Amino acid sequence: MADKKITVAQDIVWRLEALGFDIFTAAMRMLGLERASAFGGWLLRTLGPLGGTHRLARRNIELAFPEKDVAWREQVLADQWENLGRAFAEFPLMDQVTVQNGRVEVDGIEQLQAIAAGGRAVVFISGHLSNWEVMPIAIFGAGVTCQITYRAANNPYVDKRFKESRRRYGVRLFAPKGSDGSRELLNAMAKGESVALMNDQKFNGGVAAPFFGRLAHTSPGPTRLALRFGTVLQPLSVTRLDGVRFRITVHPPIDPAVSGDRGADIAAGVAAVNAFVEARIREHPSEWFWVHKRWANAVYDGMEEVSLS
Repeated sequence: MADKKITVAQDIVWRLEALGFDIFTAAMRMLGLERASAFGGWLLRTLGPLGGTHRLARRNIELAFPEKDVAWREQVLADQWENLGRAFAEFPLMDQVTVQNGRVEVDGIEQLQAIAAGGRAVVFISGHLSNWEVMPIAIFGAGVTCQITYRAANNPYVDKRFKESRRRYGVRLFAPKGSDGSRELLNAMAKGESVALMNDQKFNGGVAAPFFGRLAHTSPGPTRLALRFGTVLQPLSVTRLDGVRFRITVHPPIDPAVSGDRGADIAAGVAAVNAFVEARIREHPSEWFWVHKRWANAVYDGMEEVSLS
């Protein structure tokens, strides 16, 4: 973006968007954590169904859970809007969500402490579950040095505010997604630092692996990093208990196979990650980020040759 000339009009739009973000942040912090979360949940539960994304979320749930009846799927659809609204409204107040004040429980904290004490870099993987911003709290709270990946906002002023907000709850190491981020991750692991990646979004050109009975293109990046540095994929998940209280679970590590066939090993690792994410979604279906197109267009068009028997 630095090489692209920014027009005055674009800069004004960006600054207005940043002002809107500042107003939103101030309003949520004035409301306080519980009321802000409840307001965000109500707002998206009310407004979410009015947009086209609602149809996409409904279709995703139909594809993932064809065996469920319409009433069950509609309940999940409504509940996922509430959870998403809560997560967005909680973002400006994440510094108030801590283990110390009882808002976060960590099941398996000793595994994280062992990673911190052992000095062995691992590749943390997870998905957009519940409020995914909670997971770094456990990682950094256990003393693990870790690079957290994120997708930089198109608006540089808003992106700066995202970083500043995350610094309030301890996230100080960032590796932006893209080619620059890939280099940062490689450098971090070479220095013995762990990395953390979300691995549940559609990745064009990625590895096609089973996900709810259909092939889903998934980034092979986490598996490649684990294989390159001879380490494990360390899964984490987060669930909402009630209101603004969460449980982070540190799951058994996934040790990628090393068979000598690198392509097969990467494919197996990606399949294991997809299976992990799918299992967590099945446990708490209303807490996943259903509002993105996870499968190939052919799946949505009803072309069943991409289905798995």
